[in-house]
Amino acid sequence: MAEDVLAPLAGKVLSIAVSVGDTVEEDDEVLVLEAMKMETVVYAPGDGEVTAVAVKVGDQVEEDDVLATIGG
Repeated sequence: MAEDVLAPLAGKVLSIAVSVGDTVEEDDEVLVLEAMKMETVVYAPGDGEVTAVAVKVGDQVEEDDVLATIGG
């Protein structure tokens, strides 16, 4: 079952640690967001293969935007 990785807050994408096809485990780093000069690491919600990355470095995102999708 696919699971979306959602933005926990509004901010700018600083770095992306995964690519489509990568295998991740729960709590692996997916990407880093910057908001108000603070960095927030976004972690994988579960194990699986990255099936989509919906953002690129520099993108502005809003809270609850889909950042990536992980297939189970």
